[in-house]
Amino acid sequence: MKKTLISKGILALAASCALTSTALAGGLERGGYNIDLLFDEGRFAAESAVTFVAPQRELNNVTDKAEGGSLTGLPTTAEGSESYWVPRIGAKAAIGDAADCMFDYSEPWGAHKNPGRNWAGANEDIETKVESRNYAVTCSYRFDAGPGQLRLIGGTFYQEVYGFQERLVQAFPAGVPLTGVGRLDLEGDGWGWRAGVAYEIPEYAFRASLVYNSEVKLNDITGTLDLTQVNSAIPGAFGVNGSQNMPDVVELKVQSGIAPGWLAFGSVKWTDWSQFQKIPFYCNVAVSGVCNTSTAVTSLDLGYRDGWTVSGGVGHKFNEQWSGAVSVTWDRGTSQDFGTQTDTWTLGVGAAYAPTKNVEFRVAGALALLTGGSSNTVVIDGQTYGQRANYTFDDDLAAGISTSLKVRF
Repeated sequence: MKKTLISKGILALAASCALTSTALAGGLERGGYNIDLLFDEGRFAAESAVTFVAPQRELNNVTDKAEGGSLTGLPTTAEGSESYWVPRIGAKAAIGDAADCMFDYSEPWGAHKNPGRNWAGANEDIETKVESRNYAVTCSYRFDAGPGQLRLIGGTFYQEVYGFQERLVQAFPAGVPLTGVGRLDLEGDGWGWRAGVAYEIPEYAFRASLVYNSEVKLNDITGTLDLTQVNSAIPGAFGVNGSQNMPDVVELKVQSGIAPGWLAFGSVKWTDWSQFQKIPFYCNVAVSGVCNTSTAVTSLDLGYRDGWTVSGGVGHKFNEQWSGAVSVTWDRGTSQDFGTQTDTWTLGVGAAYAPTKNVEFRVAGALALLTGGSSNTVVIDGQTYGQRANYTFDDDLAAGISTSLKVRF
């Protein structure tokens, strides 16, 4: 099989389908990490992409479990998800005949829930939003090895993570109820690195890659906790701090031509979400009647387990301009009987149009089944979760669409 029988559009579509499915994965995953542009055959290439995801997750049978408070009588259903956008942009350049380097901007992590104040689980969440920015440089060096080429990959990235949470806070000092909305604002940043290896046989459009992305140590997460709506005696928001590592990720990708104009592709990815349990935050300085510097004043409760994502698909070249691909992805839910991160099954389809050899347009869509379950009061590794609200949720659907433009010369 000759290399010319495999359309470059098919190779790119495999990445587009994967990008859309990644945005529907569990944990705090949004765009994830993607270095496929590094393998582009052009000496120079630039690519931009954006993915829109619209999940539909409805919470039912909500019961308030907060100690001392009762929200009985408020609605027992709520929307448990918000739509979001995931942008990505990158540029790659060949250096000599054997080296390549790329720079990319992405937003790998994120989350947004906005059930509002008027539901029976407001003690657990009114609104939570997490966002990220990732700036990366990745390079590779390749050399002949057997019938193909071996490529060594390395790089570094700088990451910023920020967000907030609002929830109802109820306190009962001396039997006098105090109720109000508390807001936690946080931000942190850190550095990570990646290393990997790939083996390519261009004649058969074969490539196998294994890449490790390190954790990012957010050793100095800082922010503010505002409880002024809970207790008017508190003069204003006060500083808090904490720490948390963003997860390390290992991903194996394989693709190969299987017939003239046909390509099969697949991947397996592990993400270390299990380190996201209770994330405590402490006062920077002691605040009388509220907190000291040695005891956590609040925490973000996640209770995750490791994430696994398995994907496979096939692509076909219809003619010199058009290619298509279809993929199926399974993502293991990261929740452990607390939260809504259950297993997800995703069907992705895509098309690529190349009006010239230097320009390529792609669009990919995905429809996902979010399996049902429940969020209960549970103990994970000695820590209690779900003590503020319990609820159930049925099987739900999510949809996503990704568009991209690549220019090479």
